[in-house]
Formats: sequence, structure tokens, C-alpha cells
Amino acid sequence: MTGHAAEQHPHGADRLCEAGDRVYSRAVRRGRVPRRDAEPVPCLLDLALLHPDPDDMDWLVPTAPQEVMTRLLRGLYDEVSTSQRRVGSAVAAFEWYAGLGGRRPQAVAAEGSAIRVLDGLSRIQAAMDEATEACTNEVLSVQPGGIRPEHELTEGLHRALALRARGVRMRDLYTHVARHGQGLLTYLELMGGAVQARTLDEVIERLILFDRTVAFIPANADRTLALELRHPALVGYLGTVFERLWRLAIPLTAPLPDTGIEGISHREQSIAALLAEGHQDAVIAERLGISVRTCRAHIARLSETLGAASRTQLGVRIAQVGLDGPPRPEPTRLTLPDQGSRSGR
Repeated sequence: MTGHAAEQHPHGADRLCEAGDRVYSRAVRRGRVPRRDAEPVPCLLDLALLHPDPDDMDWLVPTAPQEVMTRLLRGLYDEVSTSQRRVGSAVAAFEWYAGLGGRRPQAVAAEGSAIRVLDGLSRIQAAMDEATEACTNEVLSVQPGGIRPEHELTEGLHRALALRARGVRMRDLYTHVARHGQGLLTYLELMGGAVQARTLDEVIERLILFDRTVAFIPANADRTLALELRHPALVGYLGTVFERLWRLAIPLTAPLPDTGIEGISHREQSIAALLAEGHQDAVIAERLGISVRTCRAHIARLSETLGAASRTQLGVRIAQVGLDGPPRPEPTRLTLPDQGSRSGR
């Protein structure tokens, strides 16, 4: 909260300002309020009494009064020797709020605990830290993109070390491009046997799954919004997706399979398959975790190797040599046109 907002709203969730009381009460009665209604009362977002609706970010839904009361009591009981009267006030206040919506707050509580929107990096990191502390068995993660930036690896290192210290098993999925990042190799060496890593041509969006009970996924393109998922069906589904990708992935310590075609790398084979599907360069680059410039350089090498003088001809040659689909189980080494036949085209 900014200094100006703090001066206008110097309170906690147990003693809302008049404006905050009106907006929160309306949200509990109706189930949600437009985001613009909460702009004059930033205290409601700062105190996590309202949070974005996962189905429509222009609306805010209330945190269930029972959940707020539980959160308040957890902190207040630590100060019970000096805050006894405040505890009673908090209970009385949110029992009254709970009555405003009739039976609806129970449904809000169930939904709020199953899907929670985390707005801002600080809240995302705090929720991740909480899940890390509670984790006792395993962590599954999918890390899309290419070479992992140093700051991303450093930001999560304290969590990974804490998990390793408790004997928690970790499995990470990356794109093949991540194999070329020294930072990732250093991180895995530091973690020792606590982390297993595998790679694929392309993976799904970022996913972190703790003990098959809570999962985190991004909710916008720049990852400043995240969803915390605790619904057993959702978490179970994401766990199944991870296991199937893991089975298809290649261990980081193993080499990538040979394409079976002289002069064409595994990455160029992946690019060829996506070109055959009709994707533009920028889409291919994003899916494989490489820059558009690198993608175009590979396409140029494909054209040269396959003797294609145009994009249309490249598509034909990709199909002719069998690069327009998944790799063959037992690739047969093919003979490409020689320089003489290329020049005659």
C-alpha cells in the first residue's frame, strides 16, 4: 500500500474503514463487485479481502468471512495476552458479515480454497514459500522457455535447498534448449541427486506441483498473476499431464536422438515439423524456447541442406524426407540431393 493509501486506511481486516465496510459487504451479498468499485478502497486488496475473479479479471470476489476470521485469529492468538478484546471484536465483526449472504459464503469459501488468484510477485512468492514449508514428499515442475536466466534460478534456490534438506524429491521438465545453459547445469550439480531433470522439444506453460495437493500456474502473459489450485480434480489432472510428459522426455544426461538425416540436427527436425504444420517463425521460436533470429538461422540451414530455394519448396522437401511428423522409431539414413541437382532446380 502506498503512503497516501496507508494514511487513508490505517487499519487491519478486523476494523475496516467505512468505505471498505460498504464495498466488502456488497461483495459478500452479491458474490462479487466490479474492480472499479474497489479502487477507492485499496485496503480491501492489500488485506486480501477481495481478489480477482479467475473467470473475469474485471471483477473482484470476496474472501469468505470465515476464512478471513480464521486468518485473523491465527495471528491474534499469538498476541492473546495483550489482544484479548481485539479477538472478540474480530469474531463478532465477521460473524455479522457471514450472515449477510445467507448460505452463499459457504460456496465462496469452497471456491476460494480451491482456486485462489495471487496478484503480484510478492504474493506469488509468499504462497510458494508457504507451499514449500508444507511439502514433505515431492515437487514436480515444468519450466518452459529456453536457457533459464540466472535470476530465476537464484530466486527459487532457497526453496530448492530447503526441500533437499528435508529429503523431498524433485523432478523438473525443460525444453531441449535449456541444456545449453550453464546456470541450469550448475544448479543441478548443486542439488545433487535431489533433482531429476528431463527435456522435450516443447513443454506446457509453467507448472509447479507440491505433494499432488497444491499447484501453481501463471494467469497472465508476464506472470505477475498466478493461480493457486487446490481442487483435487484439477491437481490430479495436472499431475497426470506431468507424468505423461515425463515419460516422453529425455534425461538431461542422455544425448538427444539422431535424426537419421545427414546434416540435420534434432532442433532443425523439430522446426521442420512445426513449419509443416503451418506455424510462423515467431510461434515456432516461442514454442521451442529460442529467439526468432535463431529460428530463422535454422530455417536457412534447413533450406540449404534440403536444397530448397523457397519456403514453398522447403515445405515440399520436408514432406519428402519425412520431417513433417514425429521422429521414426528406427530412422533410415537418407541421401539428399547433391549440389549438382540443387543448382539445376
